[in-house]
Amino acid sequence: MRRLKIEHVTQYDFGSTVELLPHRLVLRPRESHTLRIASARLEISPTPHIRWHRDALDNSIAIASFGEQVSVLRIESEMVVEHYDEMPLDFLVEEYAVAHPFQYHPKDAAILVPFLSLAWPSDRELVARWLATLSLGASRMETFAVVFALNAAISRDFRYEAREEPGVQSPADTLGRRSGSCRDFAALFLEACRQLGLAARFVSGYHTSYAGEGAGSTHAWAEVYLPGPGWKGFDPSGGVVTGGEHIAVAVAHHPEAVPPVSGSYLGPVTPKPTMLVTVRVLPA
Repeated sequence: MRRLKIEHVTQYDFGSTVELLPHRLVLRPRESHTLRIASARLEISPTPHIRWHRDALDNSIAIASFGEQVSVLRIESEMVVEHYDEMPLDFLVEEYAVAHPFQYHPKDAAILVPFLSLAWPSDRELVARWLATLSLGASRMETFAVVFALNAAISRDFRYEAREEPGVQSPADTLGRRSGSCRDFAALFLEACRQLGLAARFVSGYHTSYAGEGAGSTHAWAEVYLPGPGWKGFDPSGGVVTGGEHIAVAVAHHPEAVPPVSGSYLGPVTPKPTMLVTVRVLPA
């Protein structure tokens, strides 16, 4: 078991007085049999009214509503978690799904429909041609071998870059540039999985290997639904199966659906607001 402290600070400086509209915060890790939240602290200035809820994918969401005009918004989250996922490869795929391609059991298929549909259907042909160059999907293979090879290919053949721009590159852009951020690689990976008939979803969270390097601790990867173990994480930025170094916060069908902090304000167009984000994942 690993005990870790996650410090996540977001500060907006608007340069003038503005009226804050509600902000959506996706900062609380997903608890499970492999991860437990030992303590949590959320401090926001100015002080808002906070309403918590679970969305359709069981992500923990906080809606912060404000009642005053300010020039600075500061959000500080501190979580201490206990991580038990020390043997990520210790699982067995159900016999009917050991070899790819396969059909999901009807009881699962009805639930997995959204995660089998493409987020970028216009990129279908480009992704299919790329998969053909990897010889994936063309013949019968072990299911885990297909997913692992896809994960490794992105890590091996594409250049990682920490993009500061908001949003996610389309799979076509990533294939054209042969580079991208963790969220871009995750988007390409999940679209490729879906074209192979494998249910996949986007995951946002933290990675412990970047501890102490500021915003580098935020991370993104993908999960594939494998009958037997269920949702298994694959990180195409490193070409690994996720385990004790990955802390999932939220999952989504589309990679742009779960930013840590999102919201809006009413105020002057200029000056343009500035944002500072600091994230650290440290031993607790």
